[in-house]
Order: sequence, then C-alpha cells, then structure tokens
Amino acid sequence: MYALARSLLFCLDAERAHDLSLKAIETAYRTGFNPLLASKPQPLPTTVLGIRFPNPVGLAAGLDKNAAHVDALASLGFGFIEVGTTTPRAQAGNPKPRMFRLAEHDAVINRLGFNNGGVDALMANVERARFDGVLGINIGKNKDTPNESAIDDYRYCLERVYARASYVTVNISSPNTQGLRDLQEEETLRRFIGGICEAGERHAASERARKPILLKIAPDLGEAELDSMAEVLLASAIDGLICTNTTTDRSGVAGHRHANETGGLSGRPVFAKSTAVLRGMAERLDGKLPLIGVGGIFSGTDAAAKVDAGASLVQFYTGMVYRGPSLIGESVEAIRSLPARKTA
Repeated sequence: MYALARSLLFCLDAERAHDLSLKAIETAYRTGFNPLLASKPQPLPTTVLGIRFPNPVGLAAGLDKNAAHVDALASLGFGFIEVGTTTPRAQAGNPKPRMFRLAEHDAVINRLGFNNGGVDALMANVERARFDGVLGINIGKNKDTPNESAIDDYRYCLERVYARASYVTVNISSPNTQGLRDLQEEETLRRFIGGICEAGERHAASERARKPILLKIAPDLGEAELDSMAEVLLASAIDGLICTNTTTDRSGVAGHRHANETGGLSGRPVFAKSTAVLRGMAERLDGKLPLIGVGGIFSGTDAAAKVDAGASLVQFYTGMVYRGPSLIGESVEAIRSLPARKTA
C-alpha cells in the first residue's frame, strides 16, 4: 500500500508531497486504517537517559515541526517521537523551492530554515495530543537572532517545553540557519552548553522533575573538532548526544541535477559519514554519555549498525519517506537480534 502511495507522491514537488504524506497518515489514523500501513513491532523495552522507551527506534525531528501529528505518527509503532525544530517566534523559513528529492540516491536536500509556527503553537498541539509516550522536543533559534543572543532563544524555548517534554534536544547543527553551526566552536559551545544546562537545572527544581537535555551535532566536523567537542561535553552537565544532523557534503550525490542546491543532505548518502561521527564520539565519550544514532537508516541492518557503532537509540526520517512505516518494525527486529545492546 505504501509503495503505491509513494509512487503517486513522488510525482509531486518534494515539500508538497511531505505535507500530503502527513495528512494521509493523519487520515489513516483517524479512520483506523493505520494497520494497513505497517504492523506495530513487538515491544523491545530500552532504558536510556532514565527513560523507559517501548522500543529503541524513534522518529527524528523535522517531519512534524509543529507537533501537529504526534498521535498519528506514534500509532505507527515508533518507540519515541521527536518534534520540532521549534523557535520562539513563528517564521516562514527560506524561500521556495527549498526541498529537493534525489530519488536515484535515496536522498533529500532541504533548506527549509526552521519553518514553524513558533513554540507556543507547538505546545498548543502537544497539549491537545493524547500521546503519553516518550516525546522529545527539538529547539532552535530564530533566523534573525544573532549568535551572541542565541542562548536567549534556546532558554525561552526550554522554559516553554520543559514541563511536557520527555527530553529536550538543542539543535545547533542545522546548515539552513546562517551561522548556526558556529555555535559548535569549542569556546562558544562551552559557554552555550553551560548556560543551557544551568537553565535546565532551574526548571528541574521548579518542576520537581529533571528532563534530559541532548545536543544534536553535525556530521561535517573534523577530528580535532570532535576532540574539542567531546572535551566540552564531558566537562558539562549535558545528558546525551544525537549524531547527526544533515550534511553539506555532496560527494555522495555528485553529478545529480540537484547536487549543487544549498541545504542539508539527508538519506542514504549520509549514512557512512554520520555513523563515523557516531563511532568516533562513542570512543571519545567512552560510555559516559548515551548516544542517539541518526542519518541514512534505510534498513534494519543500518539501524543495527548504528547500535554497533555506539548508539543506544536510533532515529530516522528520510528513510521512512522512501521505505515507509515498515522500516520501524524491521529496525526493531534487527536491533533485537544483536547479542548485546547499550541501554545505559
């Protein structure tokens, strides 16, 4: 059924197809037809970050930026859902066209630019949702907020989402907001993470519940940059790391008519690079921080490879666009078959 739907959707502009796909999943959920899209996987309980996940396979941020489809997406069998990226104020994002499908490479290039309705709109949707499972909320800064004031945007979003989030992801690695990745520079990152974690501790005290805060990083960092980042993270109170966001590297899609489009490349071509960063950070952090592996998962074998590289949990987004919801159960079963899994 999904293969037929995909063939129709792929005749449309990529962003239009994205919007229609969400509407179709929502309609299937409301009419009881979701079992036709995919069978829910059997439970594979996994405890990470002090949270019990029904299974270790989650939806990555970006698909449901405004948390408008949480119930429908969760019904497909994900062990957790991450929504966002959300910003303090609503913003339209970058001019269209801004999403490009590279079907020959099982890839997508996007330069959406944190298009979303703002954190208040996202929280209104979260409040309406019935979902009571694990919900991650991914936060960012507005495009017109200078980097020297970025911490204020992240603190504002953190305050708004803290009570309802199971965990919060700090996104400083999207290539589609100018200058955002500069926040990953060592000294800037040290001050930034310190400020975020300090705010998190204040909210934990007022809410009487501590919510893990994770950092999402880029796959385009060099070895020296990864060394510096690991040093900063180990000296901080951050709770976990997500490896990785999209890449600006085009070597895997060279020659494609969309290869020179600006933006972040996701999908199969980013798998090797994102997994190398994941493995490198796992070695540097030596089990002291849990990792979530994201980037290029298109099969259960890919999901298992992320766990083998050091991930306790995995997420995907572009893989589901190409493979459909059956990828969820396939990934759960592949991880189940591994002889040992990191769940601390």
